[in-house]
Formats: sequence, structure tokens, C-alpha cells
Amino acid sequence: MPSASDPTTLADRVASAIRAVAAAEDLSGVVRLSIGGALAYEEAFGVASRRWMVPVTTATRFDTASITKLCTSIAVLRQVDAGTLDLDAPIGDHLDLAGTTIAPAITLRHLLTHSSGIADDADEEAGESYAALWTDRPSYAVTSTADFLPQFAHKPPRVEPGADCRYCNVGYVLAGLVLEAVTGTPFREHVARHVLRRAGMDRSGFFHMADAVPDVAEGWDPVRDDDGAVTGWRQSIYSYPPIGSPDGGMHATAEDLDRLLAAVREGRMLSPALTRAFLSPQVLHHEDDDVAVHFAFGLELEVRADGSIRSLGKDGVNAGASGIVRHYPDVDATLVVLSCTEDGAWAPIAAADELLAD
Repeated sequence: MPSASDPTTLADRVASAIRAVAAAEDLSGVVRLSIGGALAYEEAFGVASRRWMVPVTTATRFDTASITKLCTSIAVLRQVDAGTLDLDAPIGDHLDLAGTTIAPAITLRHLLTHSSGIADDADEEAGESYAALWTDRPSYAVTSTADFLPQFAHKPPRVEPGADCRYCNVGYVLAGLVLEAVTGTPFREHVARHVLRRAGMDRSGFFHMADAVPDVAEGWDPVRDDDGAVTGWRQSIYSYPPIGSPDGGMHATAEDLDRLLAAVREGRMLSPALTRAFLSPQVLHHEDDDVAVHFAFGLELEVRADGSIRSLGKDGVNAGASGIVRHYPDVDATLVVLSCTEDGAWAPIAAADELLAD
């Protein structure tokens, strides 16, 4: 098991492994490691725009894809703390679901732990492509939370609520709609004010693709020939809506994601009871040979057979975006990897993971 007694040595080993991977994989992104709450290593690689070849810096803001769900969950749980929402009350108390196939008895607990049983707009666990949703529908027409409803509100549910655990993006869309209903504020505005600013995420936000926002990486993915050779690059502007939503698309720096997880772990975002719940396993997703993966309220936790937590974090992937924020309790280390390509983050994550956990 890694030791936290010499963070400098551990950081040097992670840095060496990351640099080797970055060179081999042509990484465009940022890797950040903090140990004991202090920055141990951070480095930027590659370019933030394949058109203009602008270099990535540690201040570059990346599309975080599904890591956004952490902010949605925190915003909802803060309303639970305030007494305006109940995790176990039917969402039909707040949303008019008449004419849809969504069971009004589904709860926020179901939605936040991916156990609602509703059909996703794109079932990624079944191999469906999120980008394929926009082949026949213009992505630029989907900007408000309610705009997502036609993509899933009439699909037959997979199973009864609570019957299983299956990753579901649109569960967080519904949670965002509930949040809007009780606060009377649009999702992005509410999260920016009550989550991002509170956590000290001063450089993060929801940035529209059409706006000229400084230091925002563009999403690009390689075009390959039949032999797998890269023949060009394609920007991801038609692969998902132009601005973030409750299930994905917030832009953040690596430092800001580090701050977010630290703020939750230190009890600065939620009550003590909900802080413990946020950081604890809630629903079993699957079991591997040596660990079981549980979903919490946004976070995913690797739990060893002896009950100890190997890691807790959240990853995200979309066309032109990939990344993770993950904490390793054994060494009190937090890893953040962000990339502006769909595959860019995974090799660096794997390399660091080998060194940070057994």
C-alpha cells in the first residue's frame, strides 16, 4: 500500500509516470495532485485548440462532462439541509409528470444514486452514443433544463424504482428540474451562486460555445483511417448541447475541482450528516475481483473486501472531453486529470492510480 509519509517522493513518482504517458499519448490536458491538502504536482500538456494550437496552461478551463453531477447533487442536498426538499419524498410533489412515463413516486434519492429505473436518453452502459442523439435534433436548441425532457420523458422505464443501479444521466436532469422548482432560479445561476462560489471555484462556470470566454479549451477528437492512423481532428461542437446542464458540461480548472472535493470533505458545503452520506457508499453498482463499486450521491466509491475505501471520485467523458477528480484516503491525496479529448484522460489516470492506491 502507498505511504503518505513521503509526499515528495510520491509526487515525483506520479509526475514521472504522467510525463511518460503524456509523451506517448500526445496528451492535451492538465494533471494535478495534492497531498495532505497541499499542492504536490501540477503540469499542463498539449494544446487547448487544434485550430490555433494555443497551449494548455494550468489555468485552462475544461469541459468536465459528468463531473458536473457533483455540483448538481451538492445543490440538491443543500436544499435538503434547508428543509425545502426531502430525499425520500416523491418528485411528483414538485414536478408535473402527467403524460410522461416517469413514475411520480421516484425520489431524489433514486435520482442521485442512479437507482430510479428510468430509461436514459442514451444508455451508455448499453453502448449507446450520446453524440448520436444530435443526428436528427439540433444540439443548439437544447439550452434549458426542460429542453431535455422530450429525449426521455416518454420512453418506457427499464425497471421499477430502486430495483437496480444503472448509470443514468437524465436522472440528474430531473433532479435539476426539482431544484429549479423549489428555488425559482435557473439551474446554472443557482449552482454558480450556491455551489461554485461557496467552494471557492472562482474560475469555473457554465460557458456557452458561442461566447468568447478566455482560457476555455475547445473539445477535439482525432479522425482515424481504417488502420487507426490519425488523419485529422474534428471539433465536438455538434456532439452535445452548447452549454452545460445538470448532468454535464460545466467548465472548470483542475485546481477548482480539487477545491470542490476538499470543500465537501471538510464539511463546508453540507451539514455533518449529509457530508457523511455524500462520502459514503449508498448503492452497490458492481463488484470486481478485489473491490466493489458503490454509487453515493454523485461520487463513485471503490470499497475493498474489508470495508475500507480505496478511492472516491467522479469521472466524466464526452466527445472532446474526459477527466476525473478522485481522492485516495490511504495517502490523503487528490488527483485531478482533465483533457480536451474524449480519450485523453484515461492513460494518465491509470498511471497515477497504480501509484496512489494498492
